[in-house]
Amino acid sequence: MAEDLTLDLEELRHLHSIAKRPRNLSLLSSEIRNLEKLSSEAPSARASQIPAPISTGTRAPPPPALKYATLASFSWDQDKDKIKIYVSLEGIDESKVESEFKPMSFDVKFHDIHGKNYRSAITKLHKEIVPEKCKVVVKPKRAIITLEKASKENWLDLHFKEDKIKPGLDKEKDPMTGIMDLMKNMYEEGDEEMKKTIAKAWTDARSGKTADPLSSYR
Repeated sequence: MAEDLTLDLEELRHLHSIAKRPRNLSLLSSEIRNLEKLSSEAPSARASQIPAPISTGTRAPPPPALKYATLASFSWDQDKDKIKIYVSLEGIDESKVESEFKPMSFDVKFHDIHGKNYRSAITKLHKEIVPEKCKVVVKPKRAIITLEKASKENWLDLHFKEDKIKPGLDKEKDPMTGIMDLMKNMYEEGDEEMKKTIAKAWTDARSGKTADPLSSYR
């Protein structure tokens, strides 16, 4: 297109140089100015049509999260200082063992064993341990996870278990609470004479005349 404009301009200028009549000269001059304007705008138009360079840099995708098979089967024993957990697993590479010990938990990961990853973990232990003294020892056919006890106590289990006390066996419960509940039931279910008697016993107990509001019923 730029080449065509140049040729057109040259031809018009040539015609303008040989034209004689004023009208033709005016028309040629006007057309020459239009073409000169187009010619000056053409480079910027071409520049705007050039597409902006596209960045070809690509961000590497994040590595996929590792998957682990849980090692739920293991044996264990203890002495007064330590707990030893025995995990049967062949082909462990000691350099590919990752362990994390906390006061009430542990998490041990075994990577790249015949193309698989394994994990042995307890999120809440029966009692506290000393994390900095715990360790993992790798043997040809198993791994031994050693937990250092924080206190020299016998563990009944590896997992934490809450002591559930039945309400009826709560030794710390105030015995008077049961007596007051009994009096309340007797008052609500009794006749007028019973209600008067219980009310008097209740008043006497509160005033300190008697420590046992049911003594009159024994």
